[in-house]
Amino acid sequence: MDALSESLRGIRVTGAVFFDGEFTAPWGVSSPAASEVASKVAPATEHMIYFHLVTDGEVTAHVAGHEDVAARAGDILVLPHGDAHALSNGHGYRLHDTSDRLPGMLAGPPRRERTGGGGALTRLICGYFGCERYAQRLFLAGLPPVFTIHVRGDAAGSWIEGSIRHSLEQVESQRAGRAALLSKLAEALFLATLCRYMEELPPERTGWLAGARDEAVGRALASVHREPARAWSLDDLARAAGVSRTVLVERFTHFIGQPPLAYLARWRHQLAARLLETGDRNVLQVAMDVGYESEAAFSRAFKREFGLPPARYRRRHRESQSPARSGATGPSR
Repeated sequence: MDALSESLRGIRVTGAVFFDGEFTAPWGVSSPAASEVASKVAPATEHMIYFHLVTDGEVTAHVAGHEDVAARAGDILVLPHGDAHALSNGHGYRLHDTSDRLPGMLAGPPRRERTGGGGALTRLICGYFGCERYAQRLFLAGLPPVFTIHVRGDAAGSWIEGSIRHSLEQVESQRAGRAALLSKLAEALFLATLCRYMEELPPERTGWLAGARDEAVGRALASVHREPARAWSLDDLARAAGVSRTVLVERFTHFIGQPPLAYLARWRHQLAARLLETGDRNVLQVAMDVGYESEAAFSRAFKREFGLPPARYRRRHRESQSPARSGATGPSR
């Protein structure tokens, strides 16, 4: 079973390409945290992930408090947590802040920009993926603030780069169905990028993706995500993983940071929160949908996780999403 594919079922992934740039050294640009602009340009997106495809030349990415990451032609820079960051190449550049301009760039057609000091050329195609916030607790957990994947040299990588270029062409076109095509393409591209990164993880790395790659932990994760409402016991999960209970708990905790049944409980709560936010099923029906046999037990567990009982959580979420309160102007692209 494929843990990553199972975990992505039901998670809506969106995406857009918003920048097509040519820079000549020395140059430098900075971007704000995605959380500062997401509500203005994509109110339906709870979490934004920046990406930058380097089609020519070189670039260095800097996130405050972390080591710089260098990228070259054929690399994709990914910022999974949407951190504020700077991109540059060369020495003696003046850093241009895009905080004021980025919302307009994200909201409109891809922005083409050509600037710099006349030296070595760097070309970038920049965009974002959007997904639900609980993705941060799953496959984004444990990822560094910025990383690279190299996508040239084999068929799978060529598909990723070609898809980003195709996304840019689709946004610029007026073809019928382009919005639906971009949505599907973003989902496939997001999964392909995560798979690529997971394949290249060093063996000592921990986190959700590292756990999904582990044979035993990956089987347990896939089982939980495929059947979250099943009355899983530790014995059941150990059998599904093909190892003893002791080995499963040890390996699962090593990679994921908590035992299997604790992870299952938190995942059920996240699913319940999504059902409360997006549907009209009553609290008892939601409780049963995620594996609880009584409304009272579900309500107690849900309140421990979110600080509110389920009915009040739903009411507060809907109040926060009303146009009068949120100032949302429309759906994301």
